[in-house]
Amino acid sequence: MNLVPLIELTRGGTRECLHFGAVAVVNKRQQLLAQAGDPHWLTFSRSTLKALQALPFMQAGGAAKFGFSNRQIALLCASHNGEDSHVAQVQGMLDKAGLSRKALRCGCHVPGIFTQLETAPPPGLVYDERHNNCSGKHAGFLAYCVQHGLSLDDYLDPLHPLQQAIRRDVARAVGLTPQDFRMGIDGCSAPNYAMPLNALAYGYARLASGALDDEFGESFAALSEAMTAHPEMVSGQGRNDLAFMQAGRGDWVTKVGADGVQVVASKSRGEAFAIKIIDANKPALFATSVEVLEQLGWLDGAQREALRPWRAQTLVNARGLSVGERLPVFKLQSP
Repeated sequence: MNLVPLIELTRGGTRECLHFGAVAVVNKRQQLLAQAGDPHWLTFSRSTLKALQALPFMQAGGAAKFGFSNRQIALLCASHNGEDSHVAQVQGMLDKAGLSRKALRCGCHVPGIFTQLETAPPPGLVYDERHNNCSGKHAGFLAYCVQHGLSLDDYLDPLHPLQQAIRRDVARAVGLTPQDFRMGIDGCSAPNYAMPLNALAYGYARLASGALDDEFGESFAALSEAMTAHPEMVSGQGRNDLAFMQAGRGDWVTKVGADGVQVVASKSRGEAFAIKIIDANKPALFATSVEVLEQLGWLDGAQREALRPWRAQTLVNARGLSVGERLPVFKLQSP
């Protein structure tokens, strides 16, 4: 499969787990700079796609038309925790579009503040579609439909004009054609696209380049600046996107996707890397991300320390005893 070992777990000095995957490092000129495994590995983008799915709305001036704040623009790109602050901002987005939460078609799940952080929800917890981690993206979808006079009930249909516009703009952003994509349906019922890792990284290198991008400059600038200014909106307490963008001090634009995908881009460098862990192991994904940052020379001492918990090199049991190690076993190679 041309995937390589990325992270190894040992217990008592004996290998217990080995997590395989691939990494692609790309610049804003679409040049492949470094790789581990197959940099063209085809993977569903999952929630890393959200910042690019917002392009038709941003390109049409939707954020300005509806008066979306920077926090609300960040929520277009979010997989949020369903915290009170997230729900309030999503409700504000719906209010500005003149819609009820009942227009959302993302479905309903226990808020991520409990599931993502593995804590028990309080008895009698009441939640609705606004608590769905994708509700900010869907509020943007609906606002686009209101702006353009499009039907609301079927806004997730792949043939709906909104979804066709998304497919068009995402393809342009990642240097592909709409016909190049393989489509699937995401957890929130929206169409999602599989693409080569290097294409996904290229899209984020352009996103991080912001106003310097010739095609989507104004939209990319607004989206990337909102994400880095308000990473708490992009994810929330205890989450990877928040921690990484805080550590990046406004330079790193990052998004995690379900099932082992993460993209990290640097505004100052005009570069990005995309990772796929084939078994979707989250600790292995996060450890790989930190190691790629290390090998690319993007980390200073303070950033290295801030991301130490995400590297999670020492395995600790319920009594706090050190019982093993989680270590990177790859080296980035020139293409």
